[in-house]
Amino acid sequence: MLDIKWIRENPDRLAEALVKRQWSSEEARSAVDDLIVKDEARRAHLGQLQERQERRNAASREIGNAMRSGDSAKAEELKGEVTAIKEWLSGAEAMERTLDKALDDALAVLPNVPAHDVPVGADEHANVELRKVGTPRQRSNWTREHFEIGESLGMMDFERAAKLSGSRFTVLKGGLARLERALGQFMLDLHTTEHGYTEVQVPLMVKDEVLFGTGQLPKFEDDLYFVGVADAVLASDGAAIVSRSGEPIVVGRRLGLIPTAEVPLTNLVREEITPLEKLPLRYTALTPCFRSEAGSAGRDTRGMLRQHQFYKVELVSITDQDSSRDEHERMTECAEAVLRKLELPFRTMTLCTGDMGFGAQKTYDIEVWLPGQNAYREISSCSVCGDFQARRMDARYRPKEGKGTAFVHTLNGSGTAVGRALIAVMENYQEADGSVTIPEALRPYMGGMTKIEAR
Repeated sequence: MLDIKWIRENPDRLAEALVKRQWSSEEARSAVDDLIVKDEARRAHLGQLQERQERRNAASREIGNAMRSGDSAKAEELKGEVTAIKEWLSGAEAMERTLDKALDDALAVLPNVPAHDVPVGADEHANVELRKVGTPRQRSNWTREHFEIGESLGMMDFERAAKLSGSRFTVLKGGLARLERALGQFMLDLHTTEHGYTEVQVPLMVKDEVLFGTGQLPKFEDDLYFVGVADAVLASDGAAIVSRSGEPIVVGRRLGLIPTAEVPLTNLVREEITPLEKLPLRYTALTPCFRSEAGSAGRDTRGMLRQHQFYKVELVSITDQDSSRDEHERMTECAEAVLRKLELPFRTMTLCTGDMGFGAQKTYDIEVWLPGQNAYREISSCSVCGDFQARRMDARYRPKEGKGTAFVHTLNGSGTAVGRALIAVMENYQEADGSVTIPEALRPYMGGMTKIEAR
């Protein structure tokens, strides 16, 4: 969420930022003007509220003075004034909540302001290549895509997955199931032992306010899956409150299945003040992720590239305000290290303003080479968000200089998408006989296997 004080002082800069993010000039100006109007209405009301509160307190003191001096008429007049002010305040406090919500709702759908060095463009065609590593393996007459390899091995089954769950699900068996598990373990070990991340096991279902904190709500609600849960109502001592019939009283609520471990990992610092000396915090987790893929009909319908359920190793960093840009470069290098050790060709792209995520200030996409498609495809996306998420989570730290607190900066990245890494290994290490050679880095996790072959 953006700082309304900054918007108030820099309305033109916000409008320019929205235009860079491919809003029309009219949409951008209208959104900024609407925010200013809502902010002014809220501030004017708060001014009136403060004036009435001050007058109520002063009148209350004057009542005491009038009573002590024996001026009962004056005291009664003041009591009437205080009563009228209290009645006004009752309605005014409800109006304050309404005005607060209107402003918060308007702020909640605004994207982050791109960093000054982000290329301006409408879509992926304006992304800029930062570096390229490795020599892409060219497609030969026997080169196949991952789903062709997997099906011929008898270890990748889309038909049975569809019977179980519908489209965009996969059943893996045998060597490919083990290879996917090995990839996740390899990535976790790399990031914890060599890159200094702390492994975390997180809940896979989270509250709405947690999804709001990292920017999934309200804008991307259609991309999420939700489940209903029932909780027993507990007394202050922790015991369940029961009805007259002796049954526990329960309340229903919803929880969202995480679309990425970024959501619970980043929210570990929500509503807290982290000591500066503990920063940066670096977390990693291997979790399943759940996405409805709303709006992706017809895209990557074959194979495992775009699934409703997939595994991913996530990287999250929490830093002070001065360190986040350097941390972004470091995080990207950590994600790239996965592909370097697997000896997979890749390129790193700086995303343009029109292709960048809602909460990001700047994003690097790492694209791995897939010879089956004869193309680079995204396998990791590393973003620095500044204090955009921290404001939504109320996550702070105490700076060395000055008093008070400041919002932390947050970063997230895939380190990497496990399913897509499986695809990349299958396609880059496929052999003419249909087998798949195991990369050296993964063999310790595969019980010494060097090759996956059909049985």
